[in-house]
Amino acid sequence: MKNIYVAATSQHVGKTTCTLGLVANLLERGFQTGYCKPVGQKHVTFNGTVADKDAVLFSEVIGFDIDPEIHSPVIIGRGVTKDFIDHPEKFKFEKRLAKADRILTEQYDLVVYEGTGHPGVGSVVGLSNARVAKHLQAGVIMVVEGGIGSTIDMLNMCTALFREEQVPVLGVIVNKVKPEKVEEIQYFLGKKLEELGYPLLGLLPYDQSLSLPIMETIRQAVHGKVMLNEENMNNRVEDIIAGSLVDTEEFTTFQNLLLVTSFKRISEAIEKVEQVTRQKGIEESPLSGVIVTSDGRHHKWIDPTELNHPYFEQHKIPVITTSLDTYGSVVKISRIEVKINNRTPWKSKRAIELIGEHVNFDILLDQFRIQRPNR
Repeated sequence: MKNIYVAATSQHVGKTTCTLGLVANLLERGFQTGYCKPVGQKHVTFNGTVADKDAVLFSEVIGFDIDPEIHSPVIIGRGVTKDFIDHPEKFKFEKRLAKADRILTEQYDLVVYEGTGHPGVGSVVGLSNARVAKHLQAGVIMVVEGGIGSTIDMLNMCTALFREEQVPVLGVIVNKVKPEKVEEIQYFLGKKLEELGYPLLGLLPYDQSLSLPIMETIRQAVHGKVMLNEENMNNRVEDIIAGSLVDTEEFTTFQNLLLVTSFKRISEAIEKVEQVTRQKGIEESPLSGVIVTSDGRHHKWIDPTELNHPYFEQHKIPVITTSLDTYGSVVKISRIEVKINNRTPWKSKRAIELIGEHVNFDILLDQFRIQRPNR
C-alpha cells in the first residue's frame, strides 16, 4: 500500500485543507507525491476539458499540469445518478479509476486521494468513499471536527463503511480545535482513539483566517452585481457592520470590514467611517467592500452613476448592489461555507503551515513500506 485516501465525517470539515497540507508537506520531506480527486461533484471547464474544481486548485498551488483523466477521472454531474440507475452499463467508472491509479502509482512514491463529502457520498453509483478507497488500495485518514463525545460518535459511524470494505484507517486528524480545548481533547480523544486502534495524527487549532470569505464569495451569496472596483473582489472580509450602526463602539476590528448599507444611508455611513478612522489615527480605509442594499423586492432600482462617492474611488473599494434588504443580505452572508480556492492564496499557505506544524508525519509514514528519501 502506498496510497492515502483523505475522508471526513461530513462536508466542510476540512478535507481540502488537510489534503493540501499533506501533499505539500510530503513533497517538502522529499517524497514524490501525487494528487487525485477520484470522484468529483463540483466541476469547472479547464483548457476545454471538465475537471473537479479542487483538482484545478491543486494543480495551481502544488504546480503540476492537470490531466482530467488522471487527476479528476470521475465527475458525477447533474443527471448522472438517474441515468446510472437506469443504464449502469453505460458507465465505466471503475476503469477510469483504475487507469488513473495505475499511472499515478507508477510515477510517485505516494499518492494522496481527496474524498468527496461524507463517506457515503457516491453510493448511488457504486462509488462511496469507502468503495473508492478499496479500489485504489488506499489507507484512509479521517478528518473530524474538534470535540470528544460527538466526534467519537461521528467517527464510529463514518468508519463503519471503511471497516465493511476492509480499508485500513491510517489515522485521524482533528480539525478546528479551540485553542483552550487542545489539551483536553488531546487527552480524552487520544485515549479513546487508542482503544479503537486509530492513531491520532494531529490536532489542528481553529484558525479564523481559513474561515474568512472574500468579496466575490459574498457577491455570490447575495446574488449581487459589482458596480465599482471589480479588480479588488479578492479582498478578504473579517467582520460585517451595518451602515446604521457605524460608531466607534461597534468596531470589533479596524481592518477588512464589510459595510452593508441601504442606498439612502451611503453618505451618512461613509462620513461615520471617516470619523472613526480619524479618531483611531488610521490612514487606510478599514473597508474591504460595500454592499448597497435594496428593499428586498426590486432588482433595477439604482443608477450606477449615483454610487460615485469619492471615498470609493480614493480607496479602490469594491461596491456591490443587491436586491436584498440589509437583514436579508446579512443572513445570506452568515450562512456562507468558506472553502479554499485559487482566489485565496493566503489560505493555501496557512493550510500547509498548519499541517506541517501539527501533524505527526513519522506516525503516518511508519505505516508505509517505502524507503525514505535522502534529505
